[in-house]
Amino acid sequence: MKRTIIGTTTLGLLVGVVAGAGIMLNDTAHDSVKQAIGQGATSNAAAAGVGGTTAVNVSSMDLDAAIQAVQSHRAAMLETQLKDQMDSIKKRNEDIAGLNDTLAKVIALQSGNAPYTLAAELKTKLQQAGAKYASKATLTADELKATIDEIKGIIDSLNNSQQMDMLRMQSLTNKRNEGFETITNSIKKMQESRSSNIGNMR
Repeated sequence: MKRTIIGTTTLGLLVGVVAGAGIMLNDTAHDSVKQAIGQGATSNAAAAGVGGTTAVNVSSMDLDAAIQAVQSHRAAMLETQLKDQMDSIKKRNEDIAGLNDTLAKVIALQSGNAPYTLAAELKTKLQQAGAKYASKATLTADELKATIDEIKGIIDSLNNSQQMDMLRMQSLTNKRNEGFETITNSIKKMQESRSSNIGNMR
């Protein structure tokens, strides 16, 4: 009986660590765990699937194995999100570099006289950027200035988004570190509790 109580309490602590100690990665994961708890699924699963991952079934595991399973599951979720975030940042950097190159070529047209003729490659780049006058073969002085301002605005917007991406990646990294620290502390507490209970049974 005591062993059952200890196991149930520890599993409850394990689920509590996953669901309520700040180691869930986003609202989707948090809501999934809350739903699982509401459906009485805590006896079988200690983490909910996110982004195609599956729940961790701990019903047939001992406590140590369950902890390792949850830890591995959580690490995989974090690594997936961090990789996706890094890929997003890399793609945005490439977009910004391409737009800066396009901007330099558009600004270079100012050295000539209006109307300004758009080379086929530059025209394609402007169309990809969504520039207002990209469909025209030639631009007036006002249209060229408007295009320069437009591309600058797009670059500024991407730079702002990039800063938000970096903050999110830092947040994910912090959550990973905090999560592992939380689980480590939980394991330590469970070991101390187990040792105390064994001592009391003697």
